[in-house]
Amino acid sequence: MDFPAPRRVQLPEVALSVHEAGEGPAVVLCHGFPEIAFSWRHQMAPLVQAGFRVIAPDQRGYGSSDRPERVEDYDLRHLTGDLAALLDALEIERAIFAGHDWGGFVAWAMPLCFPERCLGVVGVNTPYAPFPTTNALRAAFPDPEKLYILWFQERGVAEAVLDAHVQRLFEMLMVRGAPAPQGASSLRELPDANPFLRLATSEGPPRGAALLSQSELEVFTRAFQRSGFFGPISWYRNIDRNAELLPELGKQRLELPCLQFTAEWDLALPPSLADGMPALCPDLLRVDIAACGHWTQQEKPAELNAALLDWLRRFKS
Repeated sequence: MDFPAPRRVQLPEVALSVHEAGEGPAVVLCHGFPEIAFSWRHQMAPLVQAGFRVIAPDQRGYGSSDRPERVEDYDLRHLTGDLAALLDALEIERAIFAGHDWGGFVAWAMPLCFPERCLGVVGVNTPYAPFPTTNALRAAFPDPEKLYILWFQERGVAEAVLDAHVQRLFEMLMVRGAPAPQGASSLRELPDANPFLRLATSEGPPRGAALLSQSELEVFTRAFQRSGFFGPISWYRNIDRNAELLPELGKQRLELPCLQFTAEWDLALPPSLADGMPALCPDLLRVDIAACGHWTQQEKPAELNAALLDWLRRFKS
């Protein structure tokens, strides 16, 4: 697998496991849930070959990085602070931040929290938009067990299930995209949007085509068997706190180059969520990837890489 070995980088609050290669303008790749830096394995070599210094950390709570014990240690102020401190440790002044899923929220928060460290932002499926609060989500899902985000809120409940079924989780979850059942366009239109709860039973959604090879599946499985899910799930437990700490997220105009990828078949982050971005991001390129599910940079790496590298050329001049 063409992915550099990690090294441990000590920051003021935590130590992160960081994969790094290349020289040139810095690109920081921020993974989502439930992922690790390895999720960017298809992007590392092409970016390095194009003349970029590529940095992919296991973010706090994930993989071999430190896992603080307090839920509030996983809010966006801490997560963005880690990336700014990582630039300090690597002696990098400014970088392009690319994020998928939860990593996208961290990337979009960087120009709000640390504008002087940001050259540009790339959202992979995750748009520049406010994250809904738990009250808003409960209005759509009165039964919290029907939406994984609400089911995640009580400490210890979701971890007990996910920690006990790690390999099965990735076999079930990381599959190639397919058209949504009954024409649904988002999770809100599904009667049950909590596949994680079904890990403890014999039930489960229909399997799609496997996205990971056996060796790739083992990388993810080993990582989460080692780390557990408390840290990753705690990112979700801070969504109301994040709304208080960063009320301007998804509302304040961003005056820097922005690139937004959408995936046609992603119900968690449907393309429609990005429709309001042109009013907030005047220097915006949107790239819609057809026939693709949630794991875009792993499912359609050739399409994503081509558009990403073309957009990144502006930072080489």
